[in-house]
Amino acid sequence: MPMGHTATAQAGSGGLTATEHRLANGLRVVLSEDHLTPVAAVCLWYDVGSRHEVKGRTGLAHLFEHLMFQGSAQVKGNGHFELVQGAGGSLNGTTSFERTNYFETMPTHQLELALWLEADRMGSLLAALDDESMENQRDVVKNERRQRYDNVPYGTAFEKLTALAYPEGHPYHHTPIGSMADLDAATLEDARAFFRTYYAPNNAVLSVVGDIDPEQTLAWVEKYFGSIPGHDGKPAPRDGSLPETIGEQLREVVEEDVPARALMAAYRLPHDGTRACDAADLALTVLGGGESSRLYNRLVRRDRTAVAAGFGLLRLAGAPSLGWLDVKTSGDVEVPVIETAIDEELARFAEEGPTPEEMERAQAQLEREWLDRLGTVAGRADELCRYAVLFGDPQLALTAVQRVLEITAEEVQEVAKARLRPDNRAVLVYEPVADETAEGAGTADDTAAAATDENEEAAK
Repeated sequence: MPMGHTATAQAGSGGLTATEHRLANGLRVVLSEDHLTPVAAVCLWYDVGSRHEVKGRTGLAHLFEHLMFQGSAQVKGNGHFELVQGAGGSLNGTTSFERTNYFETMPTHQLELALWLEADRMGSLLAALDDESMENQRDVVKNERRQRYDNVPYGTAFEKLTALAYPEGHPYHHTPIGSMADLDAATLEDARAFFRTYYAPNNAVLSVVGDIDPEQTLAWVEKYFGSIPGHDGKPAPRDGSLPETIGEQLREVVEEDVPARALMAAYRLPHDGTRACDAADLALTVLGGGESSRLYNRLVRRDRTAVAAGFGLLRLAGAPSLGWLDVKTSGDVEVPVIETAIDEELARFAEEGPTPEEMERAQAQLEREWLDRLGTVAGRADELCRYAVLFGDPQLALTAVQRVLEITAEEVQEVAKARLRPDNRAVLVYEPVADETAEGAGTADDTAAAATDENEEAAK
């Protein structure tokens, strides 16, 4: 049986607990009981994402995520979907810069089925991987790219800003969706080699959360995953470190068929998992986190130069995080007018810092978001995996909000002064190719939506 320890609620965890275990083959297992409803969530994170890809093979991590739903040794075709949905469950998978994950939420009495399905494709996907499934899913991903990115207003924003913010050759320079050319060039042997390199128990974390019996759950995990061999062939990810600031303002202007002018910018911010990153999150929340934020009040309410304005944080552990600014202009307002107002607000914030009321509101907002994530079995399972894979300790997920609540106004002001500067941003300006109205330009809630969607590629 796997090694493990008992659960003890930590200070700041809201009474939530989790136990950690490790199989002999290296698979890390995290369990968290929640008997409120008779459901259980299974989440499996593999420590592989687009940052692990090499030039000429971008998009392979995301393509392989799709291939994982095309059958395995004992599950044919779309059987994974059919079995989970037939049992009353739901499932999906996503790909980001830093990981690929797969997850199911099941009625408690169907938990064993979900564990068996995940183990079957971890251990035997190559038995079902063939040219037909490769070609089929290559076309699906290419169509996804066209529908979600290439042929929608502002759809290429995240890809373009990422390429500006991270220099050529940097592991985060390209986004998980990859390029059409690289997708066309990928071969079946590329996919097989990718699986053999990254899809191993000692490169994964499995979390199970919900109405579970821990002893029985561990027995099932050992039964289905225990015989899958681990291996040590995974190369280390390329170095993602960069200077704290860009050192200049990078800029690109795009003329496309968009409903309104837009100013988007990416600021280089501290790595996820640091106190400075939490301070940056609070700064962006005060400045652009909703309709009570400074930028919304200035641009939308007071000046009426924009119809949407917001700031969001893309947290990254292996490279500097990015602060995403997104402003859609009102009518014929020119972008320089917007940019001047933004710089004035950022300079004032760096000089004065947040007010006590703004700190209280921002911390409450981030606390609510944390509660939303951990309040569902699926959300908690995902967070436990995230902290285990990226930071080596799933217990950090249960106390993350406490660290945010300990940040001071001085720390928020300090990170704003150091990072939210004109010489530390990549700017992307969208200009309509024809005279369009601002109707349909989006809302402030769209701020980091493009970043989130791209970084967490919905598989199906």
